[in-house]
Amino acid sequence: MFRLTAAAVTALSLALPAAAQQMDEAALRALILETIRTNPEIVMEAIEILQTRENEAQAQAAAQALEAQKGALHNDPNAPVMGNPDGDVTIVEFFDYNCGYCRRVFPSVKELIAGDDNIRVVMREWPILGEESVFAARAALASRKQGKYAEFHDALMANEGRASQANVLSIADDLGMDITQLQADMAGPEVDAHIATSRQLTQALGLNGTPAFVFGDQLVPGAIELNQMQQLIEQLRS
Repeated sequence: MFRLTAAAVTALSLALPAAAQQMDEAALRALILETIRTNPEIVMEAIEILQTRENEAQAQAAAQALEAQKGALHNDPNAPVMGNPDGDVTIVEFFDYNCGYCRRVFPSVKELIAGDDNIRVVMREWPILGEESVFAARAALASRKQGKYAEFHDALMANEGRASQANVLSIADDLGMDITQLQADMAGPEVDAHIATSRQLTQALGLNGTPAFVFGDQLVPGAIELNQMQQLIEQLRS
């Protein structure tokens, strides 16, 4: 037997004339059932109304979260910055070194920075793909102590294999880093703090995967193309 939930009744009533919305629930249910029998397409219309309202609510929640977290996103002194530290546009990138989509978007981010000397990119290490990802993120953050973060980040993103403990340390060695110091620095409190902050921010923003970007006050999940990045920057500047 067909049963209507409260949400379905509400949604379907929205698709009916205003007069129908003044009926009591029993009469409204009867009208809805009869309307469905004679006009089944109204179900899709009701679903579209609910979906639109849900999307609007999600967008509003994301905008509120971005505003609330703006300081932590843009100005965390414990987050590495690529490009121009004093740039007029700030982009935040959440990534994982074992994320194929992050690697795919990496050349676009590099080209974006190279082609615009007034962009500031805040790097947020967000290792979500296992312990090897955590090891790689810790090593990258620890490399700051040796002034090698940018080089190390680029090498890890360009690495064709999975970022495992062995090849992360091999890449560090190729870059002339002190491996003993690197491994000691990986346990530093600032490394813990950065990763913890990334997790807190992604929870607040409702993110569920990498890569994810914040352009000014706009959340942009996924591996977007270079031209999309450039358009978003133009919008921010205008």
